[in-house]
Amino acid sequence: MRKMTPSSAPTVVMHDPRLNDPEQELVPTSDLTPGELESVLEVLEAMRRWREAERENNEASQRYMRLGASDMRALRVLIAAGNQKLPMTPSAMAGHLGISSASTTKLLDRLERGGHVVRRAHPDDRRSLVIEVTEETRRAARATVGREHARRFDVIAELTPEQRRTVADFFGAMAASAERDAV
Repeated sequence: MRKMTPSSAPTVVMHDPRLNDPEQELVPTSDLTPGELESVLEVLEAMRRWREAERENNEASQRYMRLGASDMRALRVLIAAGNQKLPMTPSAMAGHLGISSASTTKLLDRLERGGHVVRRAHPDDRRSLVIEVTEETRRAARATVGREHARRFDVIAELTPEQRRTVADFFGAMAASAERDAV
């Protein structure tokens, strides 16, 4: 069950309750047949692989654009707002990111110094500013994160309507489970 990597370090399996919860204190598995348990573990392994690939892609995008995770989140919000023709103010940005006004100012200063965003007068409220992504950053984001999202969309579009419903229900239940844990 445990594999050795080329460096002879053991691979730690994180999602198999037979290894991590052998007394079934958290994860009862005795009511599953061996085939059902293997099927559950297959889904968990696929989720782990997807999360790992997502993490690696996010890190690669951050390196390519020379940005941190919060900076990338901010750019994603700004690009989506721009695509939807919604003016994004610093206070709206703070709300979307769940950070303070002071942190938002620092983040926007950093993005502006890096040539990723510009601040402009609000089109309807001259007392306010809007933040917009520069065209160069928009192109770089489309080439990295945008292509990644397009590939995900393509995979989902290839599913039947019934499969999409099952997947949506699954992720909805997973999100609800994580939200309960966050409380």
